[in-house]
Amino acid sequence: MTWRYALMIDPAAPDDMRIDFSATFTPVDPSAPALTVGELSTQRGDGIFESIGVVDGHAQEVEAHLERLAHSARLCDLPEPVLAQWRQAIALAAAECGPGESVIKLILSRGVEHGPTPTAWVTAATAADFADARTRGIRVVTLDRGYGIRTPAQAPWLLLGAKTLSYAVNMAAIREAKRRGADDAIFVTSDGFVLEAPTASLILRRGDTFVTPAPNGGILHGTTQVSVFAHLDAQGFSTAYETIPAADLATADAAWLVSSVRLAAPVTAIDGAPIPLDAELTASVNAYLRSPRD
Repeated sequence: MTWRYALMIDPAAPDDMRIDFSATFTPVDPSAPALTVGELSTQRGDGIFESIGVVDGHAQEVEAHLERLAHSARLCDLPEPVLAQWRQAIALAAAECGPGESVIKLILSRGVEHGPTPTAWVTAATAADFADARTRGIRVVTLDRGYGIRTPAQAPWLLLGAKTLSYAVNMAAIREAKRRGADDAIFVTSDGFVLEAPTASLILRRGDTFVTPAPNGGILHGTTQVSVFAHLDAQGFSTAYETIPAADLATADAAWLVSSVRLAAPVTAIDGAPIPLDAELTASVNAYLRSPRD
């Protein structure tokens, strides 16, 4: 990954009505130190983030990412982000991305311990090459997430529907999947329902119907999944949100993990059982996901 750009943001107050927020931005060297040792994002993972795919300088699904950033802020009791300010910062970062695929990250932290204000910044970097995953597919294993389907409603303080910086469990799950000879994982609840992947949403195909786990089990509502569903609807397919038993994974006609940067990666095996790969549909979906979308 090559870092292209970094921008520190002085977060605006929710009632700030200005149009131009350039005075609140400080470009910094992306390879140089920029955070203090008391920063809670690094000490405790106390913050939220979004990763936005960029294709040929066009930031994809900006509004959906900003809405999710605001949703995560509410769940985490962080100050409400002024979306116009973040929108302007994204435009500056996208202008530095150039041709090809890149990724912009938005980070909003609670700030320095005992400090008065949050810390915020935006980065831009070249994206990894996911061509192989998009064409040849990936193997996944199921991993117990350690809670039941009703837990998120019973324990909102677990922040299970927020995109927080606390991703140690997600990264550990991917490492465990690789130890088991797979490329990625699908989380399932302890009582046997499908959730999501550590860094992606899951879509299953049953005939001409495409389903994804309903966002009632503490999963992240995926921006790319929503976009794929819009594309499939336009092609005449049916789409649905369901509470999916883990046993249904083995009977899927096809499956994909979808995310903002990797895009649509077809699943070729779940827990060692092969899953059909629909190369033509996968190529169509990825062509759509690489087209400019707002």
